[in-house]
Amino acid sequence: MLVIAKSEAISGLQILEVSFAVHPGNSQLPLILLTIFLFCGKMLRMKKTQRRDLRSREQKRLDAIADTRPRRTLSFYRYVRIVDPEKFRDRLFTKWSELDCMGRVYVASEGINAQMNVPAMYWDQFDAFVQSQPELKGTPYKIAVEEGEGPSFFKLTVKVRDKIVADGLDDSSFDVTNTGEYLTASEMNEYVDDPDAVIFDMRNNYEAEVGHFKNAITPDNFVTFRDELKNTPVTLQAYKDKKMAIYCTGGIRCEKASAWLKHNGFRNVKHLKGGIIDYAHQVRQQGLENKFLGKNFVFDERLGERIGDEIISTCHLCKKTKSDTHYHCRNQICHTLFIGCDECVKKKDGYCSWGCAMVDKLPAQSKKTLARYYNIYIRKRRPFQKTRMSA
Repeated sequence: MLVIAKSEAISGLQILEVSFAVHPGNSQLPLILLTIFLFCGKMLRMKKTQRRDLRSREQKRLDAIADTRPRRTLSFYRYVRIVDPEKFRDRLFTKWSELDCMGRVYVASEGINAQMNVPAMYWDQFDAFVQSQPELKGTPYKIAVEEGEGPSFFKLTVKVRDKIVADGLDDSSFDVTNTGEYLTASEMNEYVDDPDAVIFDMRNNYEAEVGHFKNAITPDNFVTFRDELKNTPVTLQAYKDKKMAIYCTGGIRCEKASAWLKHNGFRNVKHLKGGIIDYAHQVRQQGLENKFLGKNFVFDERLGERIGDEIISTCHLCKKTKSDTHYHCRNQICHTLFIGCDECVKKKDGYCSWGCAMVDKLPAQSKKTLARYYNIYIRKRRPFQKTRMSA
């Protein structure tokens, strides 16, 4: 006889209490043992998935949009030794889920890289928890310059990675702690105005396209940080002996980049503390002149935040109208990131081309077959690009 007790929710985990009594002559013993084994396996799998949000993608989006509570978007990072990244990840996910946080967080043995939004009503609890963690105590936040009309994130994911930034470098080959000195916003302005100084944008080309510092050297060919970092020493070879300032969105990429450049013989490399985000806050708080042109591209649903009033990029569709608003093609098979003006986006109904609009009208099974073919025979056989259209 097999008796299964009801499930009870304890600390967010489903615990199934199983008890059974077996008569010595019961021929169903193998079946009973197999049933128990399968139930135990199911419970273990349930426990493993507790750090994941099991709602569908569409449901997550709908729930996030329906939640109209004010939220604060932020990012933070820290290079710090984390002994057990998996346990640390689980601890963060459990607490931040309780506080209804959403975002994308990477944890590795070398530290943490987080981009999130937090309900304003829970901000004090969030901050108290973060600062109570020995690995995160004293970590500063980069608060978003502006919030979007909708939520910046639709779900919470906390993942364990080999590195908190995919830089492609062998950290054992150079001193990653030998980073460049920090620059404040006022000091960055001095570098921008100095004709003998070199300003280099450590972000990707599609980020620099919509916004960058005056007089900055911006990447033309690099669409991943890994590629840019690998080629930067060659790209900047002619400026090796000049004083140099590098910058990125929130500062994390420049930590490793400045150490990498110093390792390659660039002796006078400094980087903007807190990146463009902190720069914008310092400029406003201190009444400084803003020397950043255009928008700061961000990796969340906002896809950008206004720093300077200028619009320095052009619509990718008509190639005429000034625009710095990014969109993803509505055709999920394509999903290309592009800059579009209001007229073109309305005219093409959010698609990057008429072809994508036609494909999106195909039956679901046809689109599934087409997507499989596209991913196997086209996407994997050409170099990665964030956007395949240029202004």
